[in-house]
Amino acid sequence: MSQKIVDQLLGNYGRFGVRLGLETIQALLKELGNPQAHVPIIHVAGTNGKGSVCAYLSAMLTAAGYRVGCYTSPHLVDWTERISLNQAAIASKDLVTLLEDVIAATTALEESPTQFEIITAVAWLYFARQKVDIAVIEVGLGGRLDATNVCDLPLVTVITSIGRDHWQRLGHTLAEIATEKAGILKPHRPAIIGPMPTVAQSVILERAQALHCPILTPAPAEYLSGIFTQQAWGMWRDYRFPLPLAGDVQLVNAALALATIDCLKSQGWQISDQAVTTGMAKTRWPGRLQWLVWRGRQILLDGAHNEPAAHLLRQYLDQQGLAPVTWMIGILASKDAQALLTALLRPQDHLHLVPIPGHDAFNPMELKTLAETIGHDLPVVMTHPDLATALQATHTPHPTPQPLVLTGSLYLIGEFLREKNRLLESMP
Repeated sequence: MSQKIVDQLLGNYGRFGVRLGLETIQALLKELGNPQAHVPIIHVAGTNGKGSVCAYLSAMLTAAGYRVGCYTSPHLVDWTERISLNQAAIASKDLVTLLEDVIAATTALEESPTQFEIITAVAWLYFARQKVDIAVIEVGLGGRLDATNVCDLPLVTVITSIGRDHWQRLGHTLAEIATEKAGILKPHRPAIIGPMPTVAQSVILERAQALHCPILTPAPAEYLSGIFTQQAWGMWRDYRFPLPLAGDVQLVNAALALATIDCLKSQGWQISDQAVTTGMAKTRWPGRLQWLVWRGRQILLDGAHNEPAAHLLRQYLDQQGLAPVTWMIGILASKDAQALLTALLRPQDHLHLVPIPGHDAFNPMELKTLAETIGHDLPVVMTHPDLATALQATHTPHPTPQPLVLTGSLYLIGEFLREKNRLLESMP
């Protein structure tokens, strides 16, 4: 029941859409007593990788014995996933209470907040009331005008990567997008910068230097050989740690997280090597290169929703020797579907196209037309009215070794996870 109330309360603000700017969130937080002023934070922006970095940091700092808040978006199944304390999602009843407090404060505002501004204010209020030692805050969109960008003295800022995504709001060039991401940098506060195209890196480094930010650009971690376990291990500087998240990109994300840990240690935070190892081992980030077994068949969930993430997904599958692939894809209308499909598809792949319920998404027939222009002459290209029908169409009594990959949008991954049990029960 609490989750239904959460959906109703937040649903009232969905009509306000996305609105970049800090005036409304600052006014709202002022009405709430400026809770963000009482929360030391690590601020993390980037086109891809920021969620994984947040997950690593939350887990390691929790293992170090700190009281750690973490705020990420979007959620996969329900709103409680966005706000956690020591890796445990906020209780639905607590979320309802906080939402009611935040919504009550909006009556004094000249302009109604957006849905994202409401849930962001809830996160700040929750962390302040819980007296967290530190909070890991993921940027929602861009950086400079994002509702999370309300703290003048972050402990560390991190920019993981720059790619072409959300160009409708952030700018059509990588330089413009990088300028928006660099908006989270603050004077004299350390900045951890991930690998990215030269034009984007130049913009960010120039901004960091202008603000006199100490800059760290860590090299990726390396795989650690000689440890014979089923789980991969990595090495970065003197750290040796398990890599529970799949894909070579995690060597980059782990290095960014560990460089952040080093930065915190230089500021006096007590984080042992054992806390690093334990925390890395306990890191979870669902819906990103996540394998599970569905009706006896291996299925891979990955929320790749932009071209750089699609290339990484395809690279991972190729490295695993997984070809051809059966794809189940849904893509939001705001995304570059042509670039996504071009990055993912190869000859002999099977393609199943689905809508994304509750979101403005490409019609599957539109995606079919785009896929056919790529020229691979795929043996199977099918459109489906919904996810359940698509899953039924790809089910066989004797599962094949050909992997089933569900991708194109985190919202589609969320739909699968939310409906997984119901879908299983409804199928013969």
